Amino acid sequence: MRFLATFQAYDFLDTLVSLTAAFVLATLIGAERQYRLRTAGLRTNVLVAVSAAAFVDIGMHLTGADGAVRIIAYVVSGIGFLGAGVIMKEGMNVRGLNTAATLWGSAAVGSCAGADLVAQAAALTAFVLAGNTLLRPLVNAINRRPLDERASEATYEVLLTVDAAAMSTLRETLVAKLEAAQYPVSDVQVIDRTDDVVEIIATLVSTAVEAKELDSVTVDLARLPGVRHATWNVSTKD
Repeated sequence: MRFLATFQAYDFLDTLVSLTAAFVLATLIGAERQYRLRTAGLRTNVLVAVSAAAFVDIGMHLTGADGAVRIIAYVVSGIGFLGAGVIMKEGMNVRGLNTAATLWGSAAVGSCAGADLVAQAAALTAFVLAGNTLLRPLVNAINRRPLDERASEATYEVLLTVDAAAMSTLRETLVAKLEAAQYPVSDVQVIDRTDDVVEIIATLVSTAVEAKELDSVTVDLARLPGVRHATWNVSTKD
């Protein structure tokens, strides 16, 4: 059997270390995505990283660094197609860009691990996690910065992550509370996140919005039974 003739314990151990490193590091990235109920969660990020590590490791063992570099180029383009699958356009909004970028980061972590650059893979994992967690307060602060509505047309959305069983009641409650606060709703969308969790997105009619008032509304909504998370955001066409 050719396997017995070509098998080398040292090479196998090297492969095992690369795949294990990719698995562990991608688990850290995927766990954060899973916690936030993103489309590409724990398993997807792990599979992307481990697969990238396996491909690069094969190239390393067959033709050395030159082979690994060629395979990495194909991994980069391949993950681009995979990331495009999680990007969704809903009306004027585009969702999933951060999830797609995170998949690219997981692929990079796997590629580093497959190329025996485990320390670099660990550092990259830390930066990906920092981008998805530590920068979140800064993003929220920027999003809540008052906009000059004379210079840009703003679109405000209120988002609720709720239990699927309570979706109908909470959807009506969301609209009622916003209208009671003098913020009429132009559209309401319901997006399935998992089997038992949905996201309700209420788009407000173009009007002047006070950040403190919307903060108060979302705080009240977050206290309702069946609501897992409540927030709001603003975007412009500029």
